[in-house]
Amino acid sequence: MQDRPFSQSVETSIAAQKFGIGQPVLRKEDDTLVRGKGRYTDDVNLPRQVYGVVVRSTHAHGVIKTIDVGAAKAMAGVLGVWTGADMVAAGYGNFVSRMPLKSRDGTPLLQTNKPILAMGKVRFVGDPIAFVVAETINQAKDAAEAVVVDIDPLPVVTRASEAMKPGAPQLYDGVPNNMVLDYYYGDAEKTKAAFAKAAHTVKLDIDNTRIVVAAMEPRVGVGFYDKAKEHYTLYVPCQGVAGNRVLLATLLKCRAENIRIVTGNVGGSFGMKSVNYPEYTCLLHASKVLGKPVKWTDERSGSFLSDSHGRNSEVTAELALDADGNFLAVRVTGYGNTGAYLSGVMPSPLSLGIAKNVASVYRTPQIEVNIKCALTNTSVMGAYRGAGRPEANYFMERLIETAAEKMGVDSIALRKKNLIKTGQMPFPAASGLTYDSGDFAAVMGDALKLADYAGFAKRKRESKREGKLRGIAVGAYLEVTAPPNKELGKITFDKDGGVTLITGTLDYGQGHASPFSQVLSDQLGVPFDKIRLVQGDSDIVHAGNGTGGSRSITASGQAIVEASRLVIEKGKEAAAGVLEASAGDIEFKDGNFRIAGTDRAIHIMDLAQKLRDRQPNGGSSPLDVDHVTGNVEATFPNGCHIAEVEVDPDTGAIRIVKYTGVNDFGVVVNPLTVAGQVHGGVAQGIGQALMECVSYDADGQPITGSFMDYAMPRADDIPPMMLDTHPSPATTNPLGTKGCGEAGCAGSLSTVVNAVVDALSDLGIKHLNMPLTPERVWRAIQDAKRQSAA
Repeated sequence: MQDRPFSQSVETSIAAQKFGIGQPVLRKEDDTLVRGKGRYTDDVNLPRQVYGVVVRSTHAHGVIKTIDVGAAKAMAGVLGVWTGADMVAAGYGNFVSRMPLKSRDGTPLLQTNKPILAMGKVRFVGDPIAFVVAETINQAKDAAEAVVVDIDPLPVVTRASEAMKPGAPQLYDGVPNNMVLDYYYGDAEKTKAAFAKAAHTVKLDIDNTRIVVAAMEPRVGVGFYDKAKEHYTLYVPCQGVAGNRVLLATLLKCRAENIRIVTGNVGGSFGMKSVNYPEYTCLLHASKVLGKPVKWTDERSGSFLSDSHGRNSEVTAELALDADGNFLAVRVTGYGNTGAYLSGVMPSPLSLGIAKNVASVYRTPQIEVNIKCALTNTSVMGAYRGAGRPEANYFMERLIETAAEKMGVDSIALRKKNLIKTGQMPFPAASGLTYDSGDFAAVMGDALKLADYAGFAKRKRESKREGKLRGIAVGAYLEVTAPPNKELGKITFDKDGGVTLITGTLDYGQGHASPFSQVLSDQLGVPFDKIRLVQGDSDIVHAGNGTGGSRSITASGQAIVEASRLVIEKGKEAAAGVLEASAGDIEFKDGNFRIAGTDRAIHIMDLAQKLRDRQPNGGSSPLDVDHVTGNVEATFPNGCHIAEVEVDPDTGAIRIVKYTGVNDFGVVVNPLTVAGQVHGGVAQGIGQALMECVSYDADGQPITGSFMDYAMPRADDIPPMMLDTHPSPATTNPLGTKGCGEAGCAGSLSTVVNAVVDALSDLGIKHLNMPLTPERVWRAIQDAKRQSAA
């Protein structure tokens, strides 16, 4: 009874501090990051630390004749130089793809089994050949330049379609025609029949350009080996510590328990930092040999060569329609560029990602996807924001615009005719997936109103008076988020009165702290500002699949909900003892354990404190929970974006004058965080659509190897955005959430390109491949004028 007044007063103060689901709460970490108080990996410096530098190939393809490290080893401050032979002698493993993909004939994906450092051959400019360690970074750089590598050059191939032609240079003896995977999904006979009976068909050759990830923070690592404990520690920016620990253990040929991975703040990744790289094994090997911590920090020029790139496919996309404009089948065939060796997720974004997403929000009875994935003498490829989803939606939306133009019908009406109806949910898509929820027609309707689509004709006339070409385009999209996985939800009530939430996902810019705290606060009633999030230490985060594929709020949200339920069950037992009642009589609501039908209650924070005080030697709280979910199901975020552009016909310059998006992300936990994610995704889609493109010359030398050569969108390239939501809660997870992190790319890629083509359509221009640079647009305009005059 003595607790009652105190618990009642706490109940009032807690309620005042609660931030629940749906509130636009500022990101917890922003004050730290914008004031420069974050702790990134390059901020880590250990006692007795020395420095590493990578020697990289300057040839795109060639036989390594000799590697002379003698002069480098003799230089001042140099502590060691290691080559591929040293790594093989140490018994380390090779890099392989983790994707269980099979070719059309049933044979498994062919592995490239890349060693830590190049052996026998180099296969791309930037291929790591040697690792130099010295007492200072400048000494290491000087020594790296002194390593003499004699390479006998071989012919080079940089495009996937060229790599599979007869007589093309062969990168690996065990991969005939450079083809690692002949991916196929669909029913060839049914698709062929659909096209045969179609009243209308359209076909487009589409280049999905290669993109540099260009994260704000380059890759970096600090490695240390404790000989006495036979234990490795790696400080590294990544997308999930638990999974990366397991992957690193397979390379080091040791138990995962012998490795600790620590990740602090991460300056972006977009998929690129999700995998292990050769430098990390080199760091740990050097530390093991030298008995000192070793640090390596990439520079931007090195990042352009050594980080995984994204996208990069060449496809022919086709759509078949009946006389009434109903979709009968979509077919995508072509080539995917995997780079010089397979990274952990390759070639899934080039193949499986297309098959799962190309049907989008439309009733498409048949889909057929056949992508031949080929090795080339280019930088390694990996996941990049969306990992196959933006381009799949892009293919479909370009086809719809082309079909509408050919048939002489309104493209909006054509889309609406083929949208999946809400009454058809759950909808078994031709991709083999079942969409659980969505109101696609309402989303499109909301977007058209928000964009004032009906008023476009007037705005087009105004632009024409000013000598500009104006275009508008609608782009619907649907994505399937990351596949089912288990996730960690661990909750501890700490001695200082705070609550620690531990999840297996990892924040590398998404802003997890606030929405995750909102979910926990909503479930348990604990104060929002008392919750701390821990994600970046594999000694604490023992399970989880990291962040990727727009899975975080769904996976971690489900883990938090399930773990909270376990806390409540424990709390009812504990509260029964404190309140001198039966556990069956205890109710829980808004953070309070209450004897049913009475005003006797104790708040969960008071209960945790009382239980902690009773623990001998300050042990863990009896309310603590360490929980791993079962499989977390995929979700299907979707939306409709509309871009409006002006083109200057004299220069080819493009200005996006208006951008609108209505999205269905299910239950939105934090609208501010979601808006930020959409803004960033849209910006990246604009970058690919209008300017970004990695290029190589005939010798395989990258000619876009720095920001002097590779265009990136700037602030004035990104328009103000009008965004809204039309949620249809997911039925596959307890919160009803759907992913949002990559949706902006899926929406903007097609809308921006289609809008530009619409602006140019009056000149007879029907298709352009990305990037739509001013030069490319200007040349298309000049060609169109010459053809018109002729």
